[in-house]
Amino acid sequence: MDKETWQSKAVAFVVKEREKLVSYVRRRIDDAADRDGEDIVQDIILNIFNRSDVSEPIEHLTAYIYQSLRHRVTDYLRKRKETLSLDAEFSEGSELRLRDVLRDTGCDSENEELRLDIRRRLFAALDALEEDQRAVVIATEFEGHTIRSLAESWHVPIGTLLARRSRALSRIRKALAEIHES
Repeated sequence: MDKETWQSKAVAFVVKEREKLVSYVRRRIDDAADRDGEDIVQDIILNIFNRSDVSEPIEHLTAYIYQSLRHRVTDYLRKRKETLSLDAEFSEGSELRLRDVLRDTGCDSENEELRLDIRRRLFAALDALEEDQRAVVIATEFEGHTIRSLAESWHVPIGTLLARRSRALSRIRKALAEIHES
């Protein structure tokens, strides 16, 4: 089978089976957001088409894709870090929640100083980010855009945007973790 025939069969398979592939990933990652399943599938498909040795097509494409998805889900679950919920208590016994810091809740003299400190650190952490990282965080976390839509409109690869967002969120987490420790 020549390269073009193989690629056209692969594209047809992906178009036909995309929803099943995404559903397969989501079933294995219970708490995955919609974009996680989409991103994992898209990454696998991209890797298949960017293989270094395209002269030898994959013989059993379906089996290869599902095996790759299983491995990628395992990697995802191993690397997954604990996330901080906006509804979680900021510190044990405190009624202050992270969501309260991000919105103005009026005057509460007990928690006002802590809220202002967290807010100041959050915005300082955002300001300290590189421009491209800050733009991705603001677009995805505050404005609700998906990585895929940003990649298309900004003409930047999805992997690059995911890496920028990951580095940015890691720096923000570190800045906010200092408050927990004090």
